[in-house]
Amino acid sequence: MGCSGRPKGAILLGLLLLTLAEIVVGRFVVEKNSLRVISPDSIKGTHDSAIGNFGIPQYGGSMAGTVVYPRDNRKGCKNFDDSGISFKAKAGALPNFVLVDRGDCFFALKVWNAQNAGAAAVLVADDLDEPLITMDSPEEDGASARYIANITIPSALIDKSFGEKLKKAISGGDMVNVNLDWREAVPHPDDRVEYELWTNSNDECGVKCDMLMEFLKDFKGAAQVLEKGGYTQFTPHYITWYCPQAFTVSKQCKSQCLNHGRYCAPDPEQDFSTGYEGKDVVLENLRQLCVFRVANETKKPWVWWDYVTDFQIRCPMKKKKYNKECAEQVINSLGLDLKKIEKCMGDPEADSDNPVLKEEQDAQIGKGSRGDVTILPTLVVNNRQYRGKLEKGAVLKAICAGFEETTEPSVCLGGDVETNECLENNGGCWQDKAANITACKDTFRGRVCECPVVNGVQFKGDGYRSCVASGPGRCRINNGGCWHESRNGVAFSACVDNEEGKCTCPPGFKGDGANSCEDIDECKEKKACQCPECSCKNTWGSYECTCGGDLLYIRDHDTCISKTTEVKSAWTAVWIILIGLALAAGGAYLVYKHRLRSYMDSEIRAIMAQYMPLDSQNEVPNHVDEDRA
Repeated sequence: MGCSGRPKGAILLGLLLLTLAEIVVGRFVVEKNSLRVISPDSIKGTHDSAIGNFGIPQYGGSMAGTVVYPRDNRKGCKNFDDSGISFKAKAGALPNFVLVDRGDCFFALKVWNAQNAGAAAVLVADDLDEPLITMDSPEEDGASARYIANITIPSALIDKSFGEKLKKAISGGDMVNVNLDWREAVPHPDDRVEYELWTNSNDECGVKCDMLMEFLKDFKGAAQVLEKGGYTQFTPHYITWYCPQAFTVSKQCKSQCLNHGRYCAPDPEQDFSTGYEGKDVVLENLRQLCVFRVANETKKPWVWWDYVTDFQIRCPMKKKKYNKECAEQVINSLGLDLKKIEKCMGDPEADSDNPVLKEEQDAQIGKGSRGDVTILPTLVVNNRQYRGKLEKGAVLKAICAGFEETTEPSVCLGGDVETNECLENNGGCWQDKAANITACKDTFRGRVCECPVVNGVQFKGDGYRSCVASGPGRCRINNGGCWHESRNGVAFSACVDNEEGKCTCPPGFKGDGANSCEDIDECKEKKACQCPECSCKNTWGSYECTCGGDLLYIRDHDTCISKTTEVKSAWTAVWIILIGLALAAGGAYLVYKHRLRSYMDSEIRAIMAQYMPLDSQNEVPNHVDEDRA
């Protein structure tokens, strides 16, 4: 738990811890990473190393460096500055990995001293021929807490025989280059990560509890983004243990346990006569488990993060608010179903198993590649226990390493998990300094050289030596990487805005289009202005052609014609048009007159026919007179 103990009740606490050891059957898995020796050839190969449970391992990435074995203070228990030793790498050189011997002081102190002297990583050589163990941080008092929280470099324990080989090679004058690789430290089978946090609601157990509470607040945002997006499946857990049968009726067991000694937690103050009791912690742990279960039923499991952080702020032990009333206020403020949570919690006084807490005790036993959970807090990612500092950036990097490559969500590409390799020499990637464009991208797995997309324009290439803008709009980005030049306010470019992405010199120029386009001297190369009367003068990107006297140059026909002839021809054309228009108008007038006259004649004839017979008409017989006769 990381809590500092007091003499009172220590015997019972020891029995409880022994009981916990019985529960978990002592199966502790050492999480390892790969250490590969690149040179010299005599010790070249791959070796296992145990990840230290402090500092920040580079989960999902790797780190290359040169191993250095100090001439003095070889166990690293003293400040290296006192010996005038510095491990800061020179400009352009690989970072230094400091090799120190095990013994005489805490693992964390060795790493802290090496970090202060400029080390990029620390290798601790075991002094016993034994299987690798996990280098854990000590129970934190005021002195150790100051440096443990500030360790930021990775560390690893190596076995004794491998350590001796490294020392021998260094003493023989060889440069020992190694590569620490964490890429397989976390399995990454698919596009979803399953992780669990073994935590505790106790906020009065010292520095580790303070660190845990701070982590919950800092990581809440990232955790909820991952959960809401369906990228992760998170499950909280809480450690409990049972009280030995012989002590279940004792005052100590009754104050620390629920359900008649079945589920226990240490007294927060380690003083059974005052303050909160262990059973108060178990009860709140149970409530937080049920909050998660009820929230999960409503398809909103991320509400658990809101509850635990709000409870921490609103209901701390220091303010005597760590109680049921305060917890229920938080539950109601989050809109959770209080009755369902109470039903889930069951009866803490019953002399029977509590299904929720019993399931938690069973889950403490390691399964498959995951070891038993014996340390609080413990983070498990894809069934592998996380080793290192419980800090937002480091944990997020470990979770992101659990995604299958190329399936990582955008939160994994944020500033919290970047390796910042692009800051030095642009990571060895392509770069256009003039346009401030680079192919280097920092990710949690390390830098990648990948041609970028800028303002909707895709660059194509290998990302290392070249990236060329491609497709529509490419000429807007640094002229598409093609030649361009301006003179006298006139701009010329070899960029052609199409899918092919080729650079083609414009008319009047010749060259490769990418690096250069030279002006073509049309006059000298006799490509224009070749008529006898023509006079040629080359200009940048074009030419000028003039004709002597009253001659005018016609570019399309590459010839000269007389300006006078042109004027006469123009007037002739005008007169022809005018005469043609006049003739057309006269003809139209005559046609009009003829048609008008014909029309008038026909009308007059029709009128006269009604009043008198015309010569052309026969006399009409008078039938009336014949009848009278």
